Amino acid sequence: MTLTWDPALYRRHDDHRARPFIDLVARIGAPAPREVVDLGCGPGHLTEVLARRWPRARIRATDSSSEMVAAARANGVDAEQADVRDFAPGPATDVVVTNAVLHWVPEHRELVTRWAAALPAGGWLALQVPGNERSPSHEIARDLLESPAWSARVPDGLPTYGVGAPEEYARLLAATRPGGVVDCWETTYLHPLTGDDPVGDWIAGTTLRPAHAVLDDADWTRLRAELAPRLREAYPPDAAGVTWFGFRRVFAVLGIPDGA
Repeated sequence: MTLTWDPALYRRHDDHRARPFIDLVARIGAPAPREVVDLGCGPGHLTEVLARRWPRARIRATDSSSEMVAAARANGVDAEQADVRDFAPGPATDVVVTNAVLHWVPEHRELVTRWAAALPAGGWLALQVPGNERSPSHEIARDLLESPAWSARVPDGLPTYGVGAPEEYARLLAATRPGGVVDCWETTYLHPLTGDDPVGDWIAGTTLRPAHAVLDDADWTRLRAELAPRLREAYPPDAAGVTWFGFRRVFAVLGIPDGA
């Protein structure tokens, strides 16, 4: 099944989705990288952050979605369509960033190991993946899609991401590049959301993509309508009408010392 991305829907929560990227990139200590690669660049708005930080570097941006690549190019980013599985760091690839991408790739640990092993001396690898698979939003959506009313329409349900704990990625990176600087952590961001169906709007552009890909417009609208009251019950708004949505993220950064 080929999944499509809706750049406009994805960017509806730009400020909140950008914050983990900013926090991730802040931990990269590369002073003057030759090449910086943004794997899974999306609509390219965050790739611009990399270009501003390292204006002398060659910036490469890739995404597997033709819709996202088109949006990135419209934003002035020279993005190319490519599968993250096919990427390999070159001898001048000093920084590799992948933000909210690898949870879609079941074998991402193998990729991380391969990339870390191939980094040149002075290189940096930085990744961030959502870690909220067991949150109420995802469990509610998964349970509904597994119900008799929806299981035939969405036979594959929602994917199981298999994101690890920070310690797992720390051990993996340290074992792959002994002597490297490893920095792994997790953060739960509490996002203030508003609207009639704020959590539904959030997951519609990401988590529910596999369902959206196989449903027609009428069934997609009906699914959203059935999910909305369940999500509102799990995430009730406060007195000011704000829904506080907790979103866990897992981060891992590896830096290779010069001469290593």
